[in-house]
Amino acid sequence: MTERGLLIVLSGPSGVGKGTVRKELFSQPDTKLQYSISMTTRSPRDGELDGIDYFFKSREEFENLIEADKLLEWAEYVGNYYGTPVDYVEETLQKGKDVFLEIEVQGALQVRKAFPEGLFIFLMPPSLSELKNRIVTRGTESEDLINNRMKVAREEIEMMDAYDYVVENDKVELACDRIMSIVTAEHCKRERVSRRYKKIMEAEF
Repeated sequence: MTERGLLIVLSGPSGVGKGTVRKELFSQPDTKLQYSISMTTRSPRDGELDGIDYFFKSREEFENLIEADKLLEWAEYVGNYYGTPVDYVEETLQKGKDVFLEIEVQGALQVRKAFPEGLFIFLMPPSLSELKNRIVTRGTESEDLINNRMKVAREEIEMMDAYDYVVENDKVELACDRIMSIVTAEHCKRERVSRRYKKIMEAEF
């Protein structure tokens, strides 16, 4: 009997380093996580590739997918759509593989309703001043957009009660260690493994 995979959702305020943490997790040679690439209508940043970092779509293409109910979740954030393709996620979970989603807070709350058994991790900055510094350092946003992102970030941090765990992103390597410890512990939960071990016991008697 194949144990169903875990749906692992990592989100947090813009600029907290979700993408950096995700890339570090997936750079580890022993990782068994399957990354579900999100779709977005925003323009690629320097170095981002279609089909690797995001699936970049036009607004019309994205809205067609919404109408066809082909997204596990979607949200409009600072003027752009973000979403997760549903078919890939479900097929991968059924194969017993863990699916890792790196998404915005609005999207994570939608996934929570559809997959309450998922593992929801909120990535927290060490402080709001450090968060602002990380956004400014990107050099991709105007002052007005930075201020807007900080306002939204405060609102998103207030939503952390909807998550199972909170991980501080003080250092990327430490944040990754904490996340993988959480995933390991979740795989050992009694409700996930008891049926499998009871079947082993039945087969031996």
